[in-house]
Amino acid sequence: MPNKKNPSYRFHKARKCAVVTINGRDHYLGEYDSPESWENYHRLIAEFLAARREPTPPVPTDTPLTIVELIARYWRFTKGYYVKNGKPTSEVASIKLALCFVRRHYGRRSARSFRPKHLKAVREAMIVHEIARKVKVVDEATGEVTWERKVIRKGMTRKCINKLIGRVKRMFAWGVEEDLVPVSVHQRLQRVRGLRRGKSAARETRRVQPVSLEHVQAVLPLVPPTIRAMIELQLLCGGRPQDVVQLKAADIDMTGPVWEYRPSLYKTEHLNDDADPDLERVVYMGPRCQDILRPLLPADPNEYIFSPRRSEAMRNADRREKRVSPMTPSQAERKPKWRSKAALREYYPVASFTQAVQRGLRLLGQPTGWRSLGQGL
Repeated sequence: MPNKKNPSYRFHKARKCAVVTINGRDHYLGEYDSPESWENYHRLIAEFLAARREPTPPVPTDTPLTIVELIARYWRFTKGYYVKNGKPTSEVASIKLALCFVRRHYGRRSARSFRPKHLKAVREAMIVHEIARKVKVVDEATGEVTWERKVIRKGMTRKCINKLIGRVKRMFAWGVEEDLVPVSVHQRLQRVRGLRRGKSAARETRRVQPVSLEHVQAVLPLVPPTIRAMIELQLLCGGRPQDVVQLKAADIDMTGPVWEYRPSLYKTEHLNDDADPDLERVVYMGPRCQDILRPLLPADPNEYIFSPRRSEAMRNADRREKRVSPMTPSQAERKPKWRSKAALREYYPVASFTQAVQRGLRLLGQPTGWRSLGQGL
């Protein structure tokens, strides 16, 4: 088991001075019990703790650090930093995509020689990048199945490119913080401005608009009652899908005429490092939201209000009431039909909530899914 105690401040008898041993190496601090020796001791301990929490292999002084080596070190840091609830966030995949372009074009170049013109070349590669998928092709004559590369669209969107370039700059900023690259490298890259609308060849997309109320009302009869209640609640309170699926009675303040729901987990909670109550996310629920939630409140306030298990039990009870003829022995021995994994969970994941809505949209004849339910009514 590793020793978690800090190296101790000691007296060196032979040299008659203060000493501390870190990673098997003695560091002489000066006159024993002097202010200078204690200052040197605390500085070395702080550097030792920082290196232990974020270990960075030493950079050889005789060999310049390459872009590939900088990416490898930054990737090791990324996988340990961008973690939420024990799982990597979506930012990890976005950083990986940005670094792939840099490694592909300038992987063997020295990190200290990376210039704004190189960053612009990486950006140009993103503009002309072909987004492709492998599709199955069946030969009608022979029936042979092959896979071909099909280009779906050409070039990334302007906003996506600006975000990816920002992540590349962030890697060099981390390199400056870890004393791997000179600060002048990051300062030069900061002068590269983002792409502006209509001023580049990057692909533009239309602004995402809220779904129309007519589509919402039309799809409500085509989804299960629990999903219907989740859609109506999100429409009224303007919350995110994550706020709806993880809703618990214990997180709702029901003392006032307007209920205040404070999610335990939300998208931007990492921005409130000091746990400032004024920066907490609060979703307000009026009388119409309360009418939806009251019949669904469980006895245990720590249980999820929208539970797939309770929803499945309600559907089975409704089927039994509507059944007219008793089941035959052959029907009783028949295995139950397949159910999704979400029906066995305590709550609906966001992906399952989305899938349930998309099933209703397919029945309605709308092939595309919803992007946003707006900010409430």
